[in-house]
Amino acid sequence: MADEFDLVIVGMGSGGMVAAEFAATLDLKVAVAERGRVGGDCLWTGCVPSKALLASGKVAHHLRHADQWGIGAVTPQIDRSKVWDRIRSVQNDVATTDDNPDRFREMGVDIVAGFARLTDPHTVVVKGEHDDRELHARYVLLSTGSRPAVPKLEGLADVGYVTSETLFELNDPPSSFVNIGGGPIAVEMVQGFTRLGIPTTLLQKGPRILPRDEPALVDLLVEHLRDEGVELHFNVETQRVTRDGDRKVVHGAENGEPKTWAADEILVAVGRSPNIEGLGLEDLGIETGPKGVVVDNRGRTTVDTIYACGDIAGRFLFTHSAAYEGVRAVRDMFFPGKGKVVASVPWCTFTDPELAHAGLTEAEAREQFKGDVEVWHQDLVHNDRARADGATTGAIIVVTHKKRVVGAHILAPAAGEMIHEFALAIEQDVSLSELSDFMHVYPTLSTSIGQLAGEAAFEKAEKLRWLVKRK
Repeated sequence: MADEFDLVIVGMGSGGMVAAEFAATLDLKVAVAERGRVGGDCLWTGCVPSKALLASGKVAHHLRHADQWGIGAVTPQIDRSKVWDRIRSVQNDVATTDDNPDRFREMGVDIVAGFARLTDPHTVVVKGEHDDRELHARYVLLSTGSRPAVPKLEGLADVGYVTSETLFELNDPPSSFVNIGGGPIAVEMVQGFTRLGIPTTLLQKGPRILPRDEPALVDLLVEHLRDEGVELHFNVETQRVTRDGDRKVVHGAENGEPKTWAADEILVAVGRSPNIEGLGLEDLGIETGPKGVVVDNRGRTTVDTIYACGDIAGRFLFTHSAAYEGVRAVRDMFFPGKGKVVASVPWCTFTDPELAHAGLTEAEAREQFKGDVEVWHQDLVHNDRARADGATTGAIIVVTHKKRVVGAHILAPAAGEMIHEFALAIEQDVSLSELSDFMHVYPTLSTSIGQLAGEAAFEKAEKLRWLVKRK
C-alpha cells in the first residue's frame, strides 16, 4: 500500500534539500528518496571540498609571497594529508549541521533511503536495502543531479584516473597531476594544486579555458595563472593513455604536433552527465535530451505532475541555480498562478582572483542585439582597495544595450561577492548610470562599480549640460 504525500522529491542534493525545506514550511507532507548521502555533489564532491582546498592553497601562496606585504617570505611546510583531513573536517561540519538529515526530519520531511523509480505520474517506488516503499504524491520533483563525464580515451580505464567524485576520497594525494579539461572545476583545481606544491598540467581541447566567460578577462586570468607556475596547454587532442612505471602518460597532439604529458595521476574534468538512468522516465514518456530532462519555463517535464530542477534539467549546473529552480518548482506546484524559472543566473569560478559572470558577454550581446551595444571597462589598478591589498590583477567589464545592463564580468579577489549587484541590475532592467544612485563603501573593490556607474552618469550629464543653471 502506498504512503500518501503532497510532494515526493527524488534526490537530496542542493535542489532537493532547499525544495524540501520550502515545502515543509508550507505544512506540506513531503518525502525525499535519496540513494546516497544527503548534501549531494556540492557537499561531498564539489563546492565545499574544492573551496576548502583552495583556502589551504591560498594560505601557502601568501606565505611564499609575504615579502610583497613587507613581511618575510617563507617556504610553507605542506602536509597534503593534513590538507585533505581539513577538507573532510569542513565537510563533516556541514553534514552535521545545515545538511544533517535529522534537521529535515525535525521539519517533518520523510527521508527514504534507496533507489527511486517512477511507475506512474504520481508514484515513486524506492528500493531500499531491506525493503521497498511505494510513495504516492500530488507532485514529484526530480533532483538527482549529475556526475562527471568521462571521455572515451584509449587506455584511460585501464591506467586509472580520478574525477571530482573520487578526488577528495584519496588518502594519499598524488605528487603531480595531468588534468584533462578546461572548465571551472579544472581551472580551480590546477591553481589550488600548484599552490600546494603539486605540479599540474592542464590540457584543454579548445583555444581557451572557461569558454563561456568574457574572453578579455579569461586572457588576464591565463596570464596570472602562468605567472604562478600553472602549466596550460590549448588546442590539445588527447588520443590515448599509457603507464610508464609509476607515472601515467597522456599521449596526444598540441596544435597538431605530437606531445606527451606525464604525472602521478590523471584528473578528468571534461563536463557533467545528468543522472537520468533507472528513473523510469522513458516508460512514462518523459522527454530527455543530451543535457538531461527537458522542462518548460515552469520547470515541468512533459508529464505535468513531474518537475525537474538542477543538473538533471540541464539549464545551469550550479548549486545556487538548483536551489532556485527547486523553490520555483514548489511555488508553481502549490501556489495560484504560474511560476517561471527565467532568472539570469550569475556564476563564479573561484580562482584567485575570482572570475564572475552575469548575463551576456560582449560577443553574445552584439549577436543578440546587433546594434546599440556599449562596453564599459574598469581596471583594478585604479581601485584604492586593490592597491592597498596588493591585488590589482583584474578588471570589470559591463555590457549595456540601450544603456541598460545586459552583462557584467568581474575578475577580482571578491568577484563572487560583487557580481550580485549586476545580476540584480540585469534582472530589474536597470541602466548603468542608475547604479550611481547607490553609494559604494570606500575603500572596497566595489568602489570600481561606483566608478563605472559614475562614468555613465557623467556622460549622461554632459549631454544635458545645456540645462545647467549658470546664474
